[in-house]
Amino acid sequence: MERKIPNKLFFKIGEVCEITDTQPYVLRYWESEFPALAPAKNSSGQRIYRRRDIETVLRIKQLLYDEGFTIAGAKKRLETELAGRAETPAQVRAAEAEQVEVVSASDDRARDVLREVRVQLRAILTLLGGNGTSRS
Repeated sequence: MERKIPNKLFFKIGEVCEITDTQPYVLRYWESEFPALAPAKNSSGQRIYRRRDIETVLRIKQLLYDEGFTIAGAKKRLETELAGRAETPAQVRAAEAEQVEVVSASDDRARDVLREVRVQLRAILTLLGGNGTSRS
């Protein structure tokens, strides 16, 4: 499920918890485990998250809770995704959609070829003295 992130520059930890449906202590723990999650702090020491931080939190949550990764596995996976060496879920969905389009196009081509073969076989049957209307 895609989460709607409000169009703001900065978010406080409470807002991030509400958007991502996590607890503050979970976010603070993930900050210590995932280098990619490093929100800035304002002059009074409050964490200030940006949109990319929230997207990172949502990805971490997906890796841990939905895909069943351990902390270590999720950390490695997130690092490879951020380095561009692994496909993100959005990239996987795009590739699957593209593959479906290719399969549909090849199915249409195959259907057209089979129709042409059927027409030619009927013509051969007619030449051989058959009526060309029998279906097998």
